[in-house]
Amino acid sequence: MGSGSLPTRPSPSAFSRPLPIPGRARPTRLRSLTTGKLRAFSIKPSHSGLSEVSVQSLPDTEVTGAAYSFTGATTSLTNKILTSSKKITLVRHGLSSWNAESRVQGSSNLSVLTETGAKQAEKCRDALANMKFDVCFSSPISRAKSTAEIIWQGKEEPLVFLDSLKEAHLFFLEGMTNADAKEQYPELYTKWREDPAHFHVNGIYPIRELWGTARQAWEQILLTPGENLLVVTHKSILRALICTALGLPPERFRAIDVNNGGMCVFTVNRQGEAMLQALNMTAHMYSDHTYQY
Repeated sequence: MGSGSLPTRPSPSAFSRPLPIPGRARPTRLRSLTTGKLRAFSIKPSHSGLSEVSVQSLPDTEVTGAAYSFTGATTSLTNKILTSSKKITLVRHGLSSWNAESRVQGSSNLSVLTETGAKQAEKCRDALANMKFDVCFSSPISRAKSTAEIIWQGKEEPLVFLDSLKEAHLFFLEGMTNADAKEQYPELYTKWREDPAHFHVNGIYPIRELWGTARQAWEQILLTPGENLLVVTHKSILRALICTALGLPPERFRAIDVNNGGMCVFTVNRQGEAMLQALNMTAHMYSDHTYQY
């Protein structure tokens, strides 16, 4: 379509919007459904009721403003060139027994997937049925492992368990109800809840250490062959994975939340730089919603 002009009458829908001022052009951009090319339309109303539309071809750039060309916009998670760009889907495990009992979980393997949690994992599996993943990575801790096994049921692609996806170790607080932990260790519990980056036991700072673990996990995941990868793990390490990908420090730990069965999506370019595409998607938890991205 070349440059030119032609008369046209306003559509009936035009009267549902503020009337244009005669003589003033209204530029807009639309992409052709047939050619995919971007065109600029300039509509110039007149007193006669006819409008003049001029059409101009534009350079073939993305409507997103080249949002996917983000080299140098973030810090590399690998410091190595990848064989291809990648899409990473992160999933939090389903409801566990200690979630339901409001207990501090940490790295304990005693908290197991509940019946409700198993159904949530099935919803995740169904929501991702249209997606083709090359590999699934999971924490080896029971509640995440069981979730991953349900989601990955019937697939031939590898299911890989990584220690770097384990949850943060919370020492003697693990297994305690939140109410008991608050009563018996008020200062320590308050530090964990309100200032987790500085929460420490015997000189060990679990959340600060988790940032290093998250970077290790990212490198292991991203250097694995494949373009579409699934990761199933726990909330604290998910927070660390998301924050490290975005360049956020441990002080921002509680700025991120992911529900049981919630999903997050990153795209990662060949330089190992990540862009967050979706955070804590949960539509599939309340409906038969499926994802395809």
